[in-house]
Amino acid sequence: MNMDKEKLVSYIKKLTEPKILVIGDLAIDEMIYGDAERISREAPVLILQHTRTRIILGGASNAAHNASTLNGGKVGVIGACGEDYQSGQMIDAFEKANIDCKYIVKDPARKTTTKTRISGSITTSITQQIVRVDRQTNQPVCAETENKIIDNIEKAIPEYDAIILSNYHIGTLTKRIIETTIKLANKYNKIVVVDAQKDLGMYKNVTSMTPNLPDTEKAVGFALNNDEDLKKAGDKLLSETKAGAILITCGADGMFVTEPKKQYTKIPVFNKSEVFDVTGAGDTVTAVYTLALAAGADFVHAAIIGNIAASLVVRQFGCATTTINELLEAAQKL
Repeated sequence: MNMDKEKLVSYIKKLTEPKILVIGDLAIDEMIYGDAERISREAPVLILQHTRTRIILGGASNAAHNASTLNGGKVGVIGACGEDYQSGQMIDAFEKANIDCKYIVKDPARKTTTKTRISGSITTSITQQIVRVDRQTNQPVCAETENKIIDNIEKAIPEYDAIILSNYHIGTLTKRIIETTIKLANKYNKIVVVDAQKDLGMYKNVTSMTPNLPDTEKAVGFALNNDEDLKKAGDKLLSETKAGAILITCGADGMFVTEPKKQYTKIPVFNKSEVFDVTGAGDTVTAVYTLALAAGADFVHAAIIGNIAASLVVRQFGCATTTINELLEAAQKL
């Protein structure tokens, strides 16, 4: 791995400049906490005395939140939500995070994607998650909502420097929305980065994509057991998508960047000892990687910055964000 620390610091300082648009499956995480009180007389279940509830931006919303924390709110989102109580919670969370949500389309036939995690604690132990309840509509958005989203994409893309397509396969990113976004991004010479879990071959002519190891294996059809396998996988995805680069996130084994003309870079993990919760780390990588590319970084330095950011957020519980100062401090220690 060839890294110029001076360049790295320079790019991190420039993360405040680009404007980022996130298009995809918007979601919130509802975190409900309570103290374990007793076992119910009605059934053999634990009774919690509620202590607090936190609403955290999750899914594509988490990528937007990570970008907004770093660039001071130069972030917009496009997606669909319901006309329900949870949509109000989502809009409120976006506004508190300084994220422009005027392009969100409300569809009364859909549920606002919400992951409710109920956690309990006692004085002698750490907080433990007890159950998770998912609320979402898995069907693709209807034609009317799709048309409204595309209208908003056409209005928004010229206003931004880079676009993230964040696909959790909950129904927002239809084939038409994906193709329209990429076509407009290329027309206006915007960076476009894809974070998707499957069907990677349908994202043609993007700047980059950030699949994780299991999703890459599914996409290419073979196991990735060593660097040679990673090279083959990266080359195959480059050939199929005509992307500028492929960034494969490999969990505890770091990252692997493939560029045209057989250029490969392996990036180690920068924080193996303090991992607490990997929830949302992929969104962080995509957001920070995209910001860095829009700030002028090459693919490798952008990936390193994304890797540093991920090493910071995995020390926190749930979907988390980091700051410019934390990134600079961590970069100096490399």
